[in-house]
Amino acid sequence: MPIRIFIDQGHNPSGVNAGAEAFGLREQDINYIIGIYLANILNADSRFEARTSRTTPEESLGYSNASSLAERVRLANSWPANYFISIHCNANENPAINGTECYVYQNYTQSYYLAERILPAIVSRLGTRNNGVRINPSLYVLRRTNMPSVLVELAYLTNYEDAQRLSTRQYDFAYAIYTGILDYFGFSV
Repeated sequence: MPIRIFIDQGHNPSGVNAGAEAFGLREQDINYIIGIYLANILNADSRFEARTSRTTPEESLGYSNASSLAERVRLANSWPANYFISIHCNANENPAINGTECYVYQNYTQSYYLAERILPAIVSRLGTRNNGVRINPSLYVLRRTNMPSVLVELAYLTNYEDAQRLSTRQYDFAYAIYTGILDYFGFSV
């Protein structure tokens, strides 16, 4: 039986729960594309089965921030997925802040160990700065999912170099997450 991975492309295309914007890029668009690439890569590997929270670029989930997050969790829990990966881009008022980080609910869990594989895979492939695996039990999608869950902040939209990576190397981000997943399971490419 394949390992079921639910990929949540963070944020809606517009309105409620829309994401950050900088340098003419919209977080929700980048998250969507990278999530689709990742799902396609995983579904081409017979060891995995992947689904995404947003199946079209225009699809919005929920009618408020809270209901949007709740719907993403409901979809993953009701499948049921074995793992949950939420894809995001970061933003900061300081344009010098850059890099990649992963968030998990708590230390030394399967979520934490998965994040410890995804993060260096992105850093190695994309050349982003490693900002570490961080604990954030307040994040709804990490708190309410019934399976190991990782929220990946790919890079900073508000940093020029990171924004260039996010706009031109979307497949590389997806493939890096895939190689991190393979490493976590001890699988070869």
